[in-house]
Amino acid sequence: MGKKVFIYDTTLRDGTQAEGISFSVEGKIRIAQKLDSLGVHYIEGGWPGSNPNSIEFFERISTIRLKKAKISAFGSTRHAKNRPAKDPNLKALLDTNTPVVTIFGKSWDLHVRVALRVPLETNLKMIGSSVAYLKSKGKEVIYDAEHFFNGFMANPDYAMASLKAAHEAGADCLCLCETNGGCIPSQVTEIMRHVRIAFPDAQLGIHTHNDAGCGIANALAAIDEGASHVQGTINGYGERCGNSNLIPIIANLELKMNRSTIGKAGVKRLTELSHFVDEMANQVPDVRAPYVGRTCFTHKGGIHVSAVLRNASTYEHIDPSLVGNRRRVLVSDQSGRANLAYKIYELGLNIDSNHPGLKVALQELKELEKKGYEFEGAEASFVLLLRRALGQVPKYFEEHSWRILNEKTRDESVVLGMVKIKVGNQEEHALAEGDGPFNALDVALRTSLHPYYPEIEDLRLIDYKVRVLDADQRTAATVRVLINYQYKDETWGTVGVSGNVIEASWHALIDSIVFYLFEKRKLKARTRKPAVSVAKSNNGVKKKKVTKKRTSGKKR
Repeated sequence: MGKKVFIYDTTLRDGTQAEGISFSVEGKIRIAQKLDSLGVHYIEGGWPGSNPNSIEFFERISTIRLKKAKISAFGSTRHAKNRPAKDPNLKALLDTNTPVVTIFGKSWDLHVRVALRVPLETNLKMIGSSVAYLKSKGKEVIYDAEHFFNGFMANPDYAMASLKAAHEAGADCLCLCETNGGCIPSQVTEIMRHVRIAFPDAQLGIHTHNDAGCGIANALAAIDEGASHVQGTINGYGERCGNSNLIPIIANLELKMNRSTIGKAGVKRLTELSHFVDEMANQVPDVRAPYVGRTCFTHKGGIHVSAVLRNASTYEHIDPSLVGNRRRVLVSDQSGRANLAYKIYELGLNIDSNHPGLKVALQELKELEKKGYEFEGAEASFVLLLRRALGQVPKYFEEHSWRILNEKTRDESVVLGMVKIKVGNQEEHALAEGDGPFNALDVALRTSLHPYYPEIEDLRLIDYKVRVLDADQRTAATVRVLINYQYKDETWGTVGVSGNVIEASWHALIDSIVFYLFEKRKLKARTRKPAVSVAKSNNGVKKKKVTKKRTSGKKR
């Protein structure tokens, strides 16, 4: 493995400056522990002088034994009017008792004149004295040269002088910050090369933002030119367009650039880390996030799938397992036989991929896709489609009719579901009250089936989603309903599509029940149950009386 690059995570500080991103103290602690478990070298916990949340974090994290990571407190150089020992900001940094302190200073003369409003030489003294003071207190000091690249392009002599002030004062790392995020890799490469020549004995770092879409590329360009310390955030959280995303930076360094960072074991957990931090931030994971998104190694076109089955490298730049991700093959209107063959293999189905019935299944699949069906997340419906095309699904029951009655009075709202089905030669009728239309139908259907398949009482609805497919049609829009059921530790998803949300829900419900019966039980003769019983809803809550009526043979 090549040269080592130290990973410095600032998700808990810079990441929280993103719109809509915030962490509780408990969330920050858990993220820090997760980062440490993967082997991240530095974790920036926050700016203790800015908010109580950061102060509490530093107090709590100091009581937790980390395996590898060093916690860093973040702040600025001293105020122009203060001596270091009397500066409140530097005192707050020291009060955190962290082994590492990161301070930023101005390297762009525009900021010195406009923001600090002090002479240029005074700013250099502020940088040098702040670093020297923190070093005298036994701290590892990382100096963040804020706006360094803009400063260098405007006044290279002054930007370099700001680095010299920190370096001569003993800074352990000079981190060049591309704060505005507007540079491109060629600019970063040229400036980084100039700094490396000027400071051959210094550890150099890079901190980039993504305003021009080049944050990751700029960070990697700087490392190519000698940086051995890289700062960023998990999932690219950060102000404006975000910070550079450490997930692909780490993966690229380890897998593409022969650089040592957190090690191969840590890299294999990058997908886990990305999703964990999204969960802590209450964010929906980006399905197209490089390396770790759900679609990164997903194949849909039949030609692509056929090639991947022969040699995955034809359409995959790495083995997805290297970053803890996995290959997925979708079935859709663009599918070929190769897609079906792969899904059969992936799902472990005992189906001959050359079975002539699969041609029928493929045609039906494409017709359903045109209507709005999508089988991603609804693989139980996909399995049933295949099995039905091959004639392998028994007729557990026949659907006859269903109806919803919704009565609203001044004091209460009552929803009733009525279901009529036929099991063999027996007709079953059930009327059930539910919390809503779908719940009422669910209870009524399972009540009708209970005499024949009593174990369905233990199924539990765990998710219900509705997606409008053609919003421009307003209330006449087609909807897709995805539902997930659970039995003990196993879950499965099914789908239904219709212009009527209840009908779409009904189709998904039927598939869920049939899938369970097909996969999870062996048919046995069952003893008939009483015609009137109390049914349970799918969440286990008892409902009001459920009336059942059974007829034999012809309707009455």
